Amino acid sequence: MNETTNPPSSSYSKRNMIGLFLGPALFLLTYFLIPDSIMGHEPRVVLAVTMLVATFWITEAIPMAAASLVPIVLIPVLQGAEMGTIASAYANPVIFMYAGGFVIAIAIEKWNLHRRIALGIIGMIGSQSQRIILGIIISTAAISMFVSNAATALMMLPVAVALIKEVKDKQILSGDNLRSFSKSILLSVAYAATIGGLATIVAAVPNAVLAGIAYEQLGRTVTFVEWFMFAGPVALLMLVILYFYLTRIAFKITKNDEEGNTGNIDFIKEEKKKLGKFNYNEFMVSIAFGLTVLLWVTLPFIEDLDFIHDGSVAVFGALLLFFIPSNKKGERILEWQDMTRLPWGVLILFGGGMAIAAGFSSSGLNEHIGDLLGMLQGLEVFFIILLLVVIVLAITEILSNTAVANLVLPLTLGMGLALGIDPLPLMAAAALSAGSCYMLPVATPPNTAVFSAGYLEIGDMAKAGVWLNLASIVIITLAVYYWMPVVFGL
Repeated sequence: MNETTNPPSSSYSKRNMIGLFLGPALFLLTYFLIPDSIMGHEPRVVLAVTMLVATFWITEAIPMAAASLVPIVLIPVLQGAEMGTIASAYANPVIFMYAGGFVIAIAIEKWNLHRRIALGIIGMIGSQSQRIILGIIISTAAISMFVSNAATALMMLPVAVALIKEVKDKQILSGDNLRSFSKSILLSVAYAATIGGLATIVAAVPNAVLAGIAYEQLGRTVTFVEWFMFAGPVALLMLVILYFYLTRIAFKITKNDEEGNTGNIDFIKEEKKKLGKFNYNEFMVSIAFGLTVLLWVTLPFIEDLDFIHDGSVAVFGALLLFFIPSNKKGERILEWQDMTRLPWGVLILFGGGMAIAAGFSSSGLNEHIGDLLGMLQGLEVFFIILLLVVIVLAITEILSNTAVANLVLPLTLGMGLALGIDPLPLMAAAALSAGSCYMLPVATPPNTAVFSAGYLEIGDMAKAGVWLNLASIVIITLAVYYWMPVVFGL
């Protein structure tokens, strides 16, 4: 048979096929089984579309970014909400903030500034085994505050693997000590990349979704500084727990005369030599990056300029990089072809989540959800937050944190309004919980990346992840209930 007449092999896995059929089925059941006397046409359309999109996200029946465009087609066509309401969600100012951050991150990677930062921090901390772990944690978390956790993990993974090979080749550590060091350093990369992203509004997808929904639905601007003051201590506490758990409990290295000390490692010096001296291009990227962060930090405190959104600042910092010439003839620090590396799909994912939230609000679906949540009316806010953190943490170990954030944050908005409490703390609890994925290799890209190195077993990650999840439950709940009102003046 001719090659052109051969039937194509299936492009869909079993999971995808389930989603292709289950999504439309749930859409029809949701719309037609709910009586019009209970819920009107508009909220039923929005709820049905949400069920369809959620199924496509969970099963990845089609790419997640493509599924995120479904609301802009179905909700206006089926008259669940106006086109302008849904379409404007895809141009939320927070999306531009995240896009600007992505562009700056591309420049940092292009000119290898991230490797210099990481190697410099490890070099300063020291080369004893525990100090190397600490250096990896600090450098990974620092980069992850401004670069996506997936990109950060992929940046740091080669450094971690090279350190493992150096220790093994020079027989500085052996046996159980080598295995403990290998597992500890890889888990440090995965977990520090995740934890670092919690601290800023620009690094973790759930944080950005929260800021976008708060801006669109509550008319509140969650600034870079506010979020950092609130979530920074949460991330710091988690990093301290991570370091002591990995080095003193889970993967403790026995310190014999010749073991536990990796002082002879010259990998760091060799890698820094390869990078060469700090050059003009790195300096220019540092200037643009530093200026962006400086504006994020200072503008909220200047009363006459507090109308400037963090999104404008991020795009300004990104635009600078297209103006500044590099030391390569005829080339600027960033050229437009570099934008092929911009994760457009993630930006559309943001838009999809915010479009669903806009549909919830404009159709009146939030009020219906609120009625269903009336049973929680008598519960203390503390226990509502605790329950929310536990549920979201459990869900996000299985599903994409982007999908969880897009689905749960609109619900928490409706929950807060229904219970007569400020929705922002509930949204913050959900966002931080959705961004905390530690137990499974599939839970988050950093986990997947380090697991692919071949040094870890699922049991290693699950065991460490359980304890980090328990720590997250306590720290996030306490921070949202006691610390967030102080920072945000709630």
